[in-house]
Amino acid sequence: MDFILAQLPDAAATATFDWFAWVILPLLIFLARIVDQSLGTLRIIFVSRSLRKLAAIVGFFESLIWLVAISQIIQNLENWVSFIAFAGGFSMGNYVGIYIESKLAMGMLCMRIITAQDATELTDVLRENKYGATTVSATGRSGQVRLILTIFKRKDLQKVQNIVLKHNPNAFVSVEDIRSVHEGVFPDPAPSFLSRLNPIRK
Repeated sequence: MDFILAQLPDAAATATFDWFAWVILPLLIFLARIVDQSLGTLRIIFVSRSLRKLAAIVGFFESLIWLVAISQIIQNLENWVSFIAFAGGFSMGNYVGIYIESKLAMGMLCMRIITAQDATELTDVLRENKYGATTVSATGRSGQVRLILTIFKRKDLQKVQNIVLKHNPNAFVSVEDIRSVHEGVFPDPAPSFLSRLNPIRK
């Protein structure tokens, strides 16, 4: 009986446990870091795509949230749980930011398709789907090849890849980001708030 009583938590210690300092505050810091680091990841992506307005707005809220979080850390230097929450939120914020950016799928891509086969059917299908396709005769290691260039929105990457795999599965394909596009042929876009802020012409 004495052994069991000794294992029970002291009632006074339980009553004085500071739930806000050791549980709620670290949780708030963790969530704040997720938000500010997610915004930071998006801001870097916006800067790389010359979306100055979005980068400025996101940067303001990113810095504001970071200041609030770090001020709580400084005021509670003895709270080691807050340190872990701060670092954990930073790590999770990177993941969340990249995930959000992948869902937004902003920007444009250029795909280079190199094939030794007849590419007429492939280019016809791309154009039927309202993707521009420029073909050039070139010479590769094994002889004459066709180089096909097509530019499209990032959200259409999987669709364009499926077209290439279906009509020319043995083609060499490379994809890279492009910063801006002037004119061109693209599928009709759905209007959005982000598209109005995007300097890339549709």
